[in-house]
Amino acid sequence: MKINWGTGIVLAFIGFIAFIMYFVVRMSIDDRANHDLVTKEYYKKELAYQEEIDQANDAVKHNAVLKIEKTADGFMIHFPEQFDPKDISGKVSLYRPSNRHLDFNFPISLSSTHLLIPDNRLLDGRWDITVQWKHKNNAFLHKEKLIY
Repeated sequence: MKINWGTGIVLAFIGFIAFIMYFVVRMSIDDRANHDLVTKEYYKKELAYQEEIDQANDAVKHNAVLKIEKTADGFMIHFPEQFDPKDISGKVSLYRPSNRHLDFNFPISLSSTHLLIPDNRLLDGRWDITVQWKHKNNAFLHKEKLIY
């Protein structure tokens, strides 16, 4: 059987479409491929984004900017000296972009103006830290990307 050039082009298109469909089907049913959004309830979190912007702006306006430094024991979060540590509450969230199973949250409870995140929970690499905290009736937010 002799194949002319028109039949060859049609067979090439069919082969190419079959090749692409193979990869589409393989990636959609493969358990190793991660198809998750960055965070759970992504769209609900996006609706509250303006509140986060307002809290970050309030932190600058009230001179309530946190200082985070890497120490030998882990990350040290320094709260502003002018705020009473007993009146500070909130939570700290650490997000690992490369592995969501390493993410963790914990509440803020202070006896002094600094909080230590111990290094036994931290692996080397990038961490995104979010500190949502309140002092009396004011809510503040601090976000930073850290390399440990």
